[in-house]
Amino acid sequence: MKRKLISSGSTFEEKIGYSRAVVQGNWVFVSGTTGYNYETMTISDDIIKQTEQCFLNIKNTLEQAGAGLSDIVRITYILPNANEFELCWPVLKKYLGSIKPAATMFSAGLADDKMKIEIQVTALKP
Repeated sequence: MKRKLISSGSTFEEKIGYSRAVVQGNWVFVSGTTGYNYETMTISDDIIKQTEQCFLNIKNTLEQAGAGLSDIVRITYILPNANEFELCWPVLKKYLGSIKPAATMFSAGLADDKMKIEIQVTALKP
């Protein structure tokens, strides 16, 4: 089974040694994804806008892997401030309301204080 590595072009991937996503057979493992806009290398101060950007980044990555949001089977949310999670719910419902993957949320520090949410997904291509 051939392994495919997908990069977002982030310098961190090379410096740290990871891929934006790994495709192994029909499985797609997407690394923790933040709300950075990779085209402008900017990040909003607003957690709702960051969450929206996370999903745009994840959608783009899944498409490069030959998958889509509807193929997500597992999702993990990481927030430095757990009290802000409820603010994200409308965005989560927008993207996942009919998909309903298995999900976990936990609170932990992220690599940069600007980051308010990080999302990791696993998808299974049909």
